[in-house]
Amino acid sequence: MILQDLWPALEHMPFALAVRQSDLLFPWIESVHVLAIVLVVGTVFIVDLRLLGLASRGRPVTQLAREVLPYTWAAYGLAACTGFLLFSSSAVSYVNDLPFRLKMLTMAMAGMNMLVFHFVSYRGVARWDRSARPPLGARTAAGISMACWVAIVVFGRWVGFSLN
Repeated sequence: MILQDLWPALEHMPFALAVRQSDLLFPWIESVHVLAIVLVVGTVFIVDLRLLGLASRGRPVTQLAREVLPYTWAAYGLAACTGFLLFSSSAVSYVNDLPFRLKMLTMAMAGMNMLVFHFVSYRGVARWDRSARPPLGARTAAGISMACWVAIVVFGRWVGFSLN
């Protein structure tokens, strides 16, 4: 089965039909999705602002990350699950929608940025953990992260208007 055949099949799954046909499910799932995204973006920004040296300057980066990132990952998991349910309800429309594609591309970019940060800049965190101003690589990753998440929110809202 090629990908183009997968989307209509997904739309006809019982859970996707339920989301699409219910007057209540889609808006409730969408509300949970939005709240989860708010928590993801908020917690990511807490860490990114620290990496930029603009907030929580007196706290070690590792401590802040250890305290905040479990909430980020839990919210991200919830956002991914609810996003999948929303997507499944009209998969063909979503995959052909430019704002949706841009949102997915930007999410991939945010993920790549996180991986590069983790495997490059963060490896030396012991040297700059308590520094009020982390090195350029960490600050650059934080700036890219914040830009990506703002774009993800913008594209996500655009999806809401482009498919209606």
